[in-house]
Amino acid sequence: MTWSVIVKLHEVARGPVRLDLEPTAEQRAEIARTLKLQSLPVFKAQVTVKPWLDGAELAGRFDGMVEQICGITLEPFQQDIWGAIDLRVVPPGSPHATTTDGGEVELDPDGPDAPDVLESDAIDVAAYVVEHLALEIDPFPRKPGATFEYQAPEAETSPFAALKKLTDPKA
Repeated sequence: MTWSVIVKLHEVARGPVRLDLEPTAEQRAEIARTLKLQSLPVFKAQVTVKPWLDGAELAGRFDGMVEQICGITLEPFQQDIWGAIDLRVVPPGSPHATTTDGGEVELDPDGPDAPDVLESDAIDVAAYVVEHLALEIDPFPRKPGATFEYQAPEAETSPFAALKKLTDPKA
């Protein structure tokens, strides 16, 4: 993807980094294609990256508007979308990374998620913002006011029912 905003871990070690992110129209079009949207007319995010153990913590929110195809009427429609960003990342080889090499991993469903392990000392903040956008998109979009009215198919008459009508006029 062409939209990338990189923050290095050593930049975060000096103090929090506040970012106001807004992709260009071309970048929004690419994000829309990637997420299988009709379009992404508006998309903005505010993210703060601050030190956390030997890694970083990303916190913020995003707002935007997505255009999708209604699953009922098959017409395009736009809807507002927003969400929160809250995650932690650690560098490769960190002792705070969750390992799954043969051992059991205990997960607390009410606790925070395990930190993501980065491939290097660079954090692509834009990629995390797009990932959180993808999680908020309705996989079964429905245009406001669209209702699905089911009509049962007419019962087919079997050949035997048709023969019965010929032989028994009361049927």
